[in-house]
Amino acid sequence: MTKLSVNINKIATLRNSRGGNTPNLLQVAKDIQQFGAQGITIHPRPDERHIRYQDARDLKPIVYTEYNIEGNPQHNFIELVLECKPTQVTLVPDAIGALTSNAGWDTIKHKDYLTEVIQEFNRNGIRTAIFVDADEKMVEGAKATGADRIELYTESFAHQYGLGNKAGIGPFVKAALKANELNIGINAGHDLSLDNIKFFKENIPNLLEVSIGHALISESLYLGLDNVVNMYLQKLK
Repeated sequence: MTKLSVNINKIATLRNSRGGNTPNLLQVAKDIQQFGAQGITIHPRPDERHIRYQDARDLKPIVYTEYNIEGNPQHNFIELVLECKPTQVTLVPDAIGALTSNAGWDTIKHKDYLTEVIQEFNRNGIRTAIFVDADEKMVEGAKATGADRIELYTESFAHQYGLGNKAGIGPFVKAALKANELNIGINAGHDLSLDNIKFFKENIPNLLEVSIGHALISESLYLGLDNVVNMYLQKLK
């Protein structure tokens, strides 16, 4: 079964919009795990507009499933990850001020940099994943850095699927087959939803984990968090 890691950034956004501690981020993380999700994902950004660096620290004793911290491996982020020692760190090439993640790494151009960062995380027992586009060469580049996994950036698939173009899965299948050939694990995330997750899962061989936040939280406004988490789990079987 593919594991579901729930990104709780949007919970932090809602909390921050009013100040105070409602909704309670830590309680939400506890509840999501109790409902059956196998992981919690956060993506702190330098401006702390949703997840704050202190949230990452506070979540450490709360998350008893897989703890995944995403972000651009700048100095402060690296220090935070080494302090928190999550299960997994996912390296994402966010530009400062970017609204959301919008591209994968050029793993060939940035090979030396990524290799150095990954070696540091590996020395500290932290599993590493690199956010990449559905490009076989980028998968090969990720393998060359020593990363444990890739995370496929799935926005283009979700967009094409929403237009009724199921052929948009093609590059992702090729990238996954290349990852399987190279023995590097496969995660995926960005714009995956209840509408498209089953199709994606059925077509990506050996998909280990999906990280879903914006869609899942939005759907939960209508359907209820407990219900949505378990609906995802059924679709991922």
